[in-house]
Order: sequence, then C-alpha cells, then structure tokens
Amino acid sequence: MSKKESRLEEIISYLKQNNGASVKDLAQMLNVSEMTIRRDLKILNSSGIVNNVYGSTIYNPNNISDNISDYYNLDVAVDNHREAKERIGKFAASLINADETIIIDAGSTTECLAKYINPSIKIKALCVTNNVLNILIQKKNVSIIFSGGYYHTNSQMFECAESITLINKIRANKVFISAAGVHEKLGITGSNDYEINTKKACIASGAERILLVDSSKFSSVKSAYFANLNDFDTIITDTNISPYWEDIIHSMGITLHKV
Repeated sequence: MSKKESRLEEIISYLKQNNGASVKDLAQMLNVSEMTIRRDLKILNSSGIVNNVYGSTIYNPNNISDNISDYYNLDVAVDNHREAKERIGKFAASLINADETIIIDAGSTTECLAKYINPSIKIKALCVTNNVLNILIQKKNVSIIFSGGYYHTNSQMFECAESITLINKIRANKVFISAAGVHEKLGITGSNDYEINTKKACIASGAERILLVDSSKFSSVKSAYFANLNDFDTIITDTNISPYWEDIIHSMGITLHKV
C-alpha cells in the first residue's frame, strides 16, 4: 500500500469516528499540509466515499466500499508501483519511430509513456485523457488528435459516441493500452465500464497492439472486460512477472519485454 492510500484510509477512519472534520483538523491529525488534504479529499469525494457539507467533510454511509483500492482514481494509481511504471513507459516510448501515428490509452502507465516520448521526433498521437494531453502539448513535434467527450474525474478520461467514431477513422502504427487486470481465462479488464468502448476502438485501430501493465496486474480481474490476451502483439511489464505468466505469454506467441 502506498503512503497516499494509507493516508486516505486514515482519513476515512477519522471521519467515521468523528462525524466529520475540517481540512485544518485533518492536516494537523496527519501532520501534512492542507493542500495535501484537499487533494486527498478530492479523490475521496470523486469516489463517493465522502461528502462536503458547509465547509466540513463527512463520511458518506451510502458508499459501496470503504476500501480505496475498490475505486480507480488516477491520482492514487500513479503512485502505485511508480518505479515499474516509469520503466515500462520509458521502454514503450523507445519503440516509437519518427513519422508514426500512435494511440495512447487512458491510465497512469500510459502517462509515463507520454512523458518519455522523444521530443525531437515528429509523430502524430491520438489521446483520450487530460493527463496525457497536458504532456503532449509540451512536445512541439507531436501532432495531437484529441478524442474529446464527457469528462470523468477519476481517470481524467473523455469519452462519448462521437469520440468512438473519430477513433474508428484513425489508423495507427502502434496503440498503447493499459489495464487494471490480466487474467488467463477472463481476459483483459479495466476498472471503469465507460472505458470499454474507447479501449476496444483504440485496439481495433492499431497495426501493432501493445499492452503496458505492471506485474501486479497479472491474475487480477476487474469489472470492465475489453479484450483477450491474444488481442495483443506485445506486452511490456516489469521484471517481477512470474515464470507462470511468462510461459503463458510466450505460448501465445506474444512478444514480452521485461524492464
């Protein structure tokens, strides 16, 4: 569990015991800045775990689960297995060649990919999230296509029927996809149902389909199924992947990179 996840769970526990608290109270209790607490409360609020009432934050008894890991939030996900995600993103970026068209999926690992794209090469990139867009606009040689649509705070993703139509019109040399779960029988899954159609469209539009996933995601299953393992040509993960999963991937003829 990351420091942020641990802090979020402490906040939840404190709010349940004290029937609410101010930002100042929580900052003093956890010995962190008020800005940090505001960011934490934004995550908990977007997940439906807490509510803001008249300047205070209270626990929401109607939420589905107190376990922060049951909710996907990009601000939390980016801190989980950060070093592995950085290595995966950096290696994935090294596969991008000049004059290629690429598609970058939603996720914390794909954010790392965007960060490491060589700023000196000219490429065209389609992206679907605000966090990736904010990185790409700083790279003057990247021609950006942004899908647009309705905004989802927890993942920073935009999606709508019109964005699917746009993605379906694009043909990319490489598409980089992230996942929350990889299972031998139940396939590749995400945390949010609204991601499914966008991910499927991105995969269908790529000549080479590359899955970026840290080793903790293997043998995990989330609710939003969008692909099978053999839909991918290449998987990039970290060196902690088990021999069991290495054998499965190699047996399917998928190229595996451990970084």
